[in-house]
Amino acid sequence: MQEADLLLYNIGQLLTMDHGNGPVRGREMGKLQVLHNAYVAVRDGRIAAVGENGELQNWSAGVRLNCEGKLVTPGLVDPHTHLVFGGSREHELALKQKGVPYLDILKQGGGILSTVRMTRRASEQELFEKASFHLDRMLAYGITTMEAKSGYGLDMETELKQLQVVQRLQAEHDMDIVSTFLGAHAIPEEYRDNPAPFLQQMKEMLPLIKEQGLAQFVDIFCETGVFSVSQSRDYLQAARELGFGIKIHADEIEPLGGAELAAELGAISADHLVGISEKGMQMLAERGVIACLLPGTTFYLGKPTYAPARKLIEAGAAVALSTDFNPGSSPTENLQFIMNLAALYLKMSPEEIWHAVTVNAAYAIGYGEEAGKIKAGRKADLVVWDAPNYLYIPYHYGVNHVHSVFKNGKRVFAKGASM
Repeated sequence: MQEADLLLYNIGQLLTMDHGNGPVRGREMGKLQVLHNAYVAVRDGRIAAVGENGELQNWSAGVRLNCEGKLVTPGLVDPHTHLVFGGSREHELALKQKGVPYLDILKQGGGILSTVRMTRRASEQELFEKASFHLDRMLAYGITTMEAKSGYGLDMETELKQLQVVQRLQAEHDMDIVSTFLGAHAIPEEYRDNPAPFLQQMKEMLPLIKEQGLAQFVDIFCETGVFSVSQSRDYLQAARELGFGIKIHADEIEPLGGAELAAELGAISADHLVGISEKGMQMLAERGVIACLLPGTTFYLGKPTYAPARKLIEAGAAVALSTDFNPGSSPTENLQFIMNLAALYLKMSPEEIWHAVTVNAAYAIGYGEEAGKIKAGRKADLVVWDAPNYLYIPYHYGVNHVHSVFKNGKRVFAKGASM
């Protein structure tokens, strides 16, 4: 008789996402193995075994949970968020509805620079408490692993403050968090007419951030009006030489060449990609750079054109999905809603979507060997869904389908009565 701390059984459908090594690319994203009438055994916070209900007589467990035919999947992974920021920007929504251009909102004291001002004013404790609130909500939506960027300081003191908040959250919160330094997120007001010294200042922070272990990745916003391809290349090369992984906000608006740069430098992911070129798509696929798509941003900003998910998949790329949680262009912690948008506007199949929010999202933040799969030896990060099958989540929008969330084998969220 084998012993487990936790046994989930009578699982109607089990998505292990354990279909090989590395991210799932191209047409393979459309193939999904589903176990029926299954169980998952957990010991010491990790998956001990996966099997069929007929094998249950071989197991004893401290806690046995009857899943009553529900869907069970790995914990979701959110690979692109701007978690730590001060204040909020709900007052801008009415201006956007009236058609006030973003530059005019900036002139009125709004936009990203208003978040920068509020983040600079906030204490580390205030930022920690606010971020903790959002993390709790993400757990409730089934997210168990995520990435968190800085980028609302745009000066040394506040960028370090944001990164230190993330470091504290890594130690104190249930969520697994990967930290990214995004000091090159925008050009601050004081450098508007001469951005080169600002970018140099952010570059000079890299050795200190590396020494203190404050970030695993470095990111930059490569876009018209922000940072050029040439500036981004120089900056990311400096980061890579120090041992950081690199990511890039690429081609969100125009086909500037950010995707091509991501491929050239071997970035782990290129994110946004609404304006990506055909060449950029091909290069991402050929070089194995994960395309991280953020349809929530397109939706919230009311833009008519979404990232070309179908073309990226047909080119053979690995695609991930994220909330892009931030106060200005995607104020949502709900990755399930992003799955709905991916089905409706990116025209991704349910099978492709599940790969994009589990295994591919995990690899997009360098966490592919720990998260995104249900596999013996891996962390027991599991979601029990109030749904009979995996097709239901991308189909039924606007609600939270989570029944229970387990992190390292511990139940960290439960909806309704215990099973």
